[in-house]
Amino acid sequence: MTSNLAGNTNTAQDSDRPMIQMLSPEGKRVRSGEYDSYAADLTGEDMREFYRDMVLIRRVDAEGNALQRQGQLGLWAPLKGQEAAQIGLGRALRKQDFVFPTYREHGLAWCRGVEPETLLGMFRGQHHGGWDPQENRFHTYTIVIGSQVLHATGYAMGVKFDGDVATGDLDRDTISVACMGDGATSQGDVSEGLNFAAVFHAPVLFFIQNNQFAISEPNSAQMAAPLFKRGTGFGVPGVRVDGNDVLAMYSVAKASADSIRAGLGPMLIEAFTYRMGAHTTADDPTKYRSDALTESWLEKDPIDRVRRFLHHEDYADQKFFDEIDEEADALAARIRAACMAMEPPAPSEMFDSVFVEKHPLIEAEQREYLEYLDSFAEEGAL
Repeated sequence: MTSNLAGNTNTAQDSDRPMIQMLSPEGKRVRSGEYDSYAADLTGEDMREFYRDMVLIRRVDAEGNALQRQGQLGLWAPLKGQEAAQIGLGRALRKQDFVFPTYREHGLAWCRGVEPETLLGMFRGQHHGGWDPQENRFHTYTIVIGSQVLHATGYAMGVKFDGDVATGDLDRDTISVACMGDGATSQGDVSEGLNFAAVFHAPVLFFIQNNQFAISEPNSAQMAAPLFKRGTGFGVPGVRVDGNDVLAMYSVAKASADSIRAGLGPMLIEAFTYRMGAHTTADDPTKYRSDALTESWLEKDPIDRVRRFLHHEDYADQKFFDEIDEEADALAARIRAACMAMEPPAPSEMFDSVFVEKHPLIEAEQREYLEYLDSFAEEGAL
């Protein structure tokens, strides 16, 4: 079963913001010759895998949110609503590509092989990141807004200088991915990254998930120009994609990544989507946006959209959907049990790996802190 995916210009949001869409909210294929260059051949199995990825990572997200509310995690950054944007991009990348995430890229982490338990452990304070960035080709989560864009650009410049781009070798040509939200584009680091990438022709894909709210500020309070045009002045072409359409996301991400790997320079993708939940579990979105707005986006749910498509095309039956739900239940039980069973790390570990080599000041602070803890034991307080 091969599907010829084509694009569509959606002007519902703004006539100045063309948006590539290949799957309507009703689950119907949308075709237009204007964006045929992005078309990707996908089978029914491919689309079932997209559905599976999105359902499972949404369940991981739900467990993370619930565990935080139960006091098992210090914080959680919900992903709900942005699954298609991340899974579409994640499945379009090659193993040698390197992703530089924010703190909400649970779907990309899933695609890069980072176990959900590891993500939970990080938000629980069990470890300093928890995965090997080189092994997963996935950098540790970045909390400082926008700083990962400079990291991704610098890495891409290194790739360029090493000659690992535009060689024609599918297993060698490499790109880096700079993930960010709409709010991060107001940071100077993002502008600097765009400028360096353009000047040095660095193989980097700038990936903006425009979920329309930077914590409590809507787009209207953040920017006067469409985000997909943000790179134009620096010499980085951009495109706007329906971020709730996994088919469009995959197709555009794959075409863009292939172009960058071929040595044609950096590119930018704005995935227009919506954050269904809070910015983090420390946030109350009802203070700054209406329930009616969120309700209107329920009709554009990325998972429901693919489910309808699979049904319309007879690519999946009820047994398939039931099996995925059962797999999601098992995954939720597994990661919940793993999280609850995590032992608190030794206090001394917070001083480990601060520097590659031993550092006198860090060693002194570690000794002082351990002596402080020992004083409680001597007094019978521990």
